[in-house]
Amino acid sequence: MATSSPTLPKLVGSRVKRREDPRLIQGRATYVDDVKIPGLQHIAFKRSDIAHGRITSIDTSAAEKMEGVEAVFTGKQIAEILRPMPIGTPFPSPDHHAVAVDMVRFAGEAVAVVVAADRYVARDAADAIVVNYDPLPAVVNPEQAMQGKPALVHEKFANNIALGPIPSGTGASPDGKKVDDSAVEAAFKNAEIVVSQRMYNHRLVPNAMEPRGVVAHYEPGHGKLTIWSSTQNPHILKSMVAGMLGLGEDQVRAIAPEVGGGFGAKINIYAEEYVCAAVSKRLGIPVKWIEDRSEAFVATTHGRDILCYIDVAAKRDGKVLGIKMRLIADIGAYNMLLTAAIPTLTMLMANATYDIPAIRATLTEVFTNKTPTDAYRGAGRPEATFFVERALDMLARELKMDPAELRRKNFIPKNKFPYQTQMGAVYDSGDYEASLDAALKASDWKNLLKERDDIRKQGRLAGVGLAMYVEVCGIGPSATLPTGGWEHAQVTVERDGRISASTGASPHGQGNETTFGQMLADQFGVPIEHITIHHGDTAVVKQGIGTFGSRSQAVGGAALHMAGTKVRTKMAQFAGALLEAAPEDIVFEGGKIMVKGAPAKAKSFAEVASFAYIPVPLPEGMEPGLSGDAYFEPTNNTYPFGCHIVLMEIDRDTGEPKLLRVVAADDAGNLINPLIVEGQIHGGLAQGIGQAMIEEAVYNEDGQLLTGSFMDYALPRATDFPMFEMHSTYTPTPVNPLGAKGVGEAGTLGSTPAVVCAAVDALSEFGVKHIDMMLRPEKLWRIIQGKGGAA
Repeated sequence: MATSSPTLPKLVGSRVKRREDPRLIQGRATYVDDVKIPGLQHIAFKRSDIAHGRITSIDTSAAEKMEGVEAVFTGKQIAEILRPMPIGTPFPSPDHHAVAVDMVRFAGEAVAVVVAADRYVARDAADAIVVNYDPLPAVVNPEQAMQGKPALVHEKFANNIALGPIPSGTGASPDGKKVDDSAVEAAFKNAEIVVSQRMYNHRLVPNAMEPRGVVAHYEPGHGKLTIWSSTQNPHILKSMVAGMLGLGEDQVRAIAPEVGGGFGAKINIYAEEYVCAAVSKRLGIPVKWIEDRSEAFVATTHGRDILCYIDVAAKRDGKVLGIKMRLIADIGAYNMLLTAAIPTLTMLMANATYDIPAIRATLTEVFTNKTPTDAYRGAGRPEATFFVERALDMLARELKMDPAELRRKNFIPKNKFPYQTQMGAVYDSGDYEASLDAALKASDWKNLLKERDDIRKQGRLAGVGLAMYVEVCGIGPSATLPTGGWEHAQVTVERDGRISASTGASPHGQGNETTFGQMLADQFGVPIEHITIHHGDTAVVKQGIGTFGSRSQAVGGAALHMAGTKVRTKMAQFAGALLEAAPEDIVFEGGKIMVKGAPAKAKSFAEVASFAYIPVPLPEGMEPGLSGDAYFEPTNNTYPFGCHIVLMEIDRDTGEPKLLRVVAADDAGNLINPLIVEGQIHGGLAQGIGQAMIEEAVYNEDGQLLTGSFMDYALPRATDFPMFEMHSTYTPTPVNPLGAKGVGEAGTLGSTPAVVCAAVDALSEFGVKHIDMMLRPEKLWRIIQGKGGAA
């Protein structure tokens, strides 16, 4: 008697626990520092303790004499084996040597390299190196820097201008060379109200749980290099290291093992990666460098640090007519891989969620004597959201309008998608009113305002903040990225019926082993336990771009879906030959492959897999094996969106802010795993709120980072937050076959302005219109005491 096959639950859309977590929480994962090779030597860097100056002499003799020291290299010696580091943008850039040759431009810049038998000897030897400098004035204020004061960071860049001013917006040609301001001028001429404000989106230190690390092993006999790195994009690392060392890409293998967080800061290819590779090749020995936390504060790229002068023109009914934005980005001492591109994303997203008839934005990027900036969770998009949302909140306050209704009045209607913005972006899909309504309903908006007012009647300070956001994700079209914007995947059904898949997306917390496993389990009708996802090793994964810009699901997942479809189609042909049925009538279900409508006519998944590798007889027109790969090139980015609402109380006596409620309604299109999506948003909320209330990188006038350790740079803790109230709407994207938009950065966008809007609302009785982040209790206390601190 025939029995039907068991039906496996559909996994896509289900809250499946992360498959990665057991090995991580049990300490069984392998990180860069866990890599051990016989003969391994350790590298330490001597770093500048001043922000700006000429190197007049370097004495390495004491270090060279220390027992256990293998070699010492100065910047001049490293420059003999490494040319200046490449960048990934087409903009003008000064030479940037991996180790400073004759000038230091930020505190923490490497000036010498030590190779020694262990990490402690290497560090002691680095400390023994004596460097003399001719100090120069430190450039720390970007607005003064734009006047060439108090010095030039790079002599060839007049007034410290790295880029710009470049214009974008209504009437601007794509190349930015022609500008027609008539529409913007008309908008402001016809305005009944204009709101203007200087705003600062301050500097942050990424602080991933795992600092950076590199192991490089050059084998002279084979002429091949293997490099392990805590990186977000091993394939790009492979290409760039090969190019710098004069090797073919076939001679370099890059491995990203477990990566303990990246947040954009590990997209960059750093000096330490190039130096370790070059030193290993020069000495013919394996070397390791592990960044300590003090180094991470100054040697890993920082994020944000953009000033904005914003003007909003509107009618008295709340309709926005136009926006002007003048952006000044403090990019630090050098252009890194994507440094120059990040602030351009702030311009790109100046439209926000609104149908604004005229916008003009200009951007100037400025060199200073600080750690270089680059991508940090959100990368340019949180800045745009903050500036626009704060300005609209100010407008609503001036007009005495409900901030939710003012935003609703200016939304891009859902029937206008795809929507070409004034800034040149094409929004794929959206329903902003649905997201707003979901947040208003979840927060019980009218009662929330009543709760705030009831708190105020008790003499306490309470405020409500609301912010919308839209961001560019699923970073993909090759025209927008220097390395290409596609992603690659390969799927193989093994002889025993288990499935191996590889992806060029290189996760560092995204949960791709789980979500990709869910997709393939549904596609092939097999248990998720029978699926293995490989990533992070360029010898295993044929090609790839990497994980950044919330692209791993929207681009990497789409490539995996395409590769899986190819293999499933071929497997259906083999099954059809075995079952004497047409391939289109084949069904994959419950670990079996059967004929539609005839469940008794079935073979196990493993039987069909085995036949594909021992195909006797081989079906006509077919090749043995079950493996296929795919490259997915998206036609556009994706644009997820959402609404965040915050209720805050500020202690009248101490200025201490406390979050009472955080409500988030986010739309990331179709969700593969809602549990992982919520986890991603939780993390983003923590970092977005952290920027507003807790984190700030502060430099003094000498270019010294005053917040260079966790003694002075605070990180968010669980006790800093209420329980997050999470909600979703679902607007699929047409850009990829999954309808998924990406969600890794969403939490950082809406939360930051919502928190500041709530603080301004709480302090409105003191005439406050705007407060620059971060919201230090002392700053808020001074406002309460009438001692300044507000704009």
